[in-house]
Amino acid sequence: MTKAARAFVFDMDGTIVDNMAFHTSSWISFFARRGQLLDADDFFRATAGRQGGEIMRSYLGEHLSDDEVALLNHEKESVYRELYAPHRKAVAGFDELVAQAKADGVKLAVATAAPPANIDFTLDGLDVRKHFDAVVGAADVARGKPHPDVFLKAAERCGVAPEHCIVFEDAPLGVEAARRAGMRCIVLTTTLPAANFADYDNVIAIARDFSELPAALLFAAE
Repeated sequence: MTKAARAFVFDMDGTIVDNMAFHTSSWISFFARRGQLLDADDFFRATAGRQGGEIMRSYLGEHLSDDEVALLNHEKESVYRELYAPHRKAVAGFDELVAQAKADGVKLAVATAAPPANIDFTLDGLDVRKHFDAVVGAADVARGKPHPDVFLKAAERCGVAPEHCIVFEDAPLGVEAARRAGMRCIVLTTTLPAANFADYDNVIAIARDFSELPAALLFAAE
């Protein structure tokens, strides 16, 4: 029988908010200024879910110091926030899902590769931080997705075993991180079509947004 979900763990970018096109645009612009012309779709598939510092070192060199990475990240993320601010809103059905989860006693967590400033920008900008029992970001774990660290940390802070968590994701690296954490995953196709997730055996549903997800799947009894 299906294990009841005792915690919902949300990726943030591309899941709570449909913002990945703005992130990708800011990355492409950032690297173009440094002489690297990148394909947006290929870049997204290779990097979505990874921490900014990991991306910087992958494309600009492992020699970058932590201070250099911090300055470069600040530049890139400032561009992203300026681009996305006029469009900031939650994905359809998110508020309703959160309300139902809280009514049913399901713990809620955010597990994201985003830096603290972007977490504040999104969660406080939408006034949704108050709903979450745990918020885990890039500053809280050493390794980004596809490593499972961020999801395992979120489950630990919620006091819920991984097998009783459902992760919401939009990117293959995030789905793989959930798989490695031993968690079921629901995919939102805000950024990539469903075909990109066909090979993941931990995916239990794929939808365009939260409003398409049946309550029987999310709140199944044990």
